[in-house]
Amino acid sequence: MDVETFTREIIPYKNKLYRIALRIVGNIAEAEDVVQEVFIKLWKKRDELHQLSNKEAWCVTMTKNLSIDKTRSKHHRYGFVAPGMDLVDNAITPDRITESNDTLSRIRKLMDTLPDKYRKVMELRDIEGSTYKEISETLNMPIEQVKVNIFRARQKVKNLLINTQSYGL
Repeated sequence: MDVETFTREIIPYKNKLYRIALRIVGNIAEAEDVVQEVFIKLWKKRDELHQLSNKEAWCVTMTKNLSIDKTRSKHHRYGFVAPGMDLVDNAITPDRITESNDTLSRIRKLMDTLPDKYRKVMELRDIEGSTYKEISETLNMPIEQVKVNIFRARQKVKNLLINTQSYGL
């Protein structure tokens, strides 16, 4: 493919590719860089372009992939945090660790007070990480009943935890 053919067949996609890149990377300069990279790659493969049945789709796909790669590398490289998602200092301090351990200990004790059908489903789901289907098969119980029992078990533990915290127990 010569310069004239490339200009006639590929360059008209420039604005569309730019809009796609801009939508993904969210930055004018980076979108321009992506489109430029796409055109450089296309130019390097110009002799193979005649084999493509849909050049526009191929250009769009290449732009999309390069844009995604650019955002991933940018986020990774700069520790990017999306706007509005700024994190508050959540440093793990000894008092937070102790508080968390105490709460988990209380929850375990409260789970032990639950009726068997509630305790078993809650242990399987929340501690073991089993799926509803696995719990259903393990306990020979319909999935709907598993969901109901898990909901009721969690509600019971939540209410007991709130009551014990409000009484300072």
